[in-house]
Amino acid sequence: MPTPARTPVTIVGLGAMGAALASAYLAAGHPTTVWNRSPERAAPLVEQGAAHAPDIRAAVAASPLTLTCLTTYDATIAALGPAAAELAGRALVTLNSGSPSGARAMASWATGHGARFLDGAVKNVPTAVGGPDTLLYYGGDRAVFDEYEATLRVLGGDTQFLGPEPDLAALYELAVGGTLLPALLGFYQGAALVTARGLKAETLVPHTKKWLEMISSVLPLHAAEIDRGDYSDPLSAIEIFHAGIPYDEELGAENGLDVRWHGPMHDLLRRAMAEGRGDQSIAALVELLRDPVGRQGV
Repeated sequence: MPTPARTPVTIVGLGAMGAALASAYLAAGHPTTVWNRSPERAAPLVEQGAAHAPDIRAAVAASPLTLTCLTTYDATIAALGPAAAELAGRALVTLNSGSPSGARAMASWATGHGARFLDGAVKNVPTAVGGPDTLLYYGGDRAVFDEYEATLRVLGGDTQFLGPEPDLAALYELAVGGTLLPALLGFYQGAALVTARGLKAETLVPHTKKWLEMISSVLPLHAAEIDRGDYSDPLSAIEIFHAGIPYDEELGAENGLDVRWHGPMHDLLRRAMAEGRGDQSIAALVELLRDPVGRQGV
């Protein structure tokens, strides 16, 4: 067997993230085989020293460890289908988007063909792959993680095993990723506001970073409230957020901004007030999210 530092790897899927994975392995000295439906995407990696497999069967057969980086679990199964027989006894790691149910279906398909399966997620952008602080996490076959941990750490220094359930990475991917678009929309709304005044969006960046640091600092407090199910000693009460609804609407009207994306959040706040939760912590909104039809208010 090769030493972990030089384990041969195969990368299937050479979009921006897949290409970054392959480049990281090549830079670390791993024999790296690549395959993509559009073969021209392999050319830059071949120049770096990668081997370009002529087909998916040859790609999987080239290495004991295959990492796929495609758009969805369905796309991954479709791509690997012709190589199903070659997967037997080999380690397969999927790094794509999708739901926990998709991850479970992927695991069933992979193990049904004899593969040793891990599902994972890269919690950063392609340019961060290989960085000492880049976070990746995995769920599935612990023996695969233990055997290839050093190889997987090439992709990011903060590499974690979440547990044996094959859908844990997809679960946490969506659970953590839920903060991304709302946070970005908030920044974009602010950028629209200041640029309409002739100011630069970049002037927002230091202030927004400080604001996000503050939000980060209170997350443990809110998590503790949620885990206890006790919202009676709020740092910030629901009624304070509810009182701010007219200001959001006024901001949109005064500045010609489309603030309709706030609507579902405002609806949650109004429902919480109707349920008599105004003096509870804003973290109590988790109870409404758990009960989308409003049974608690009946």
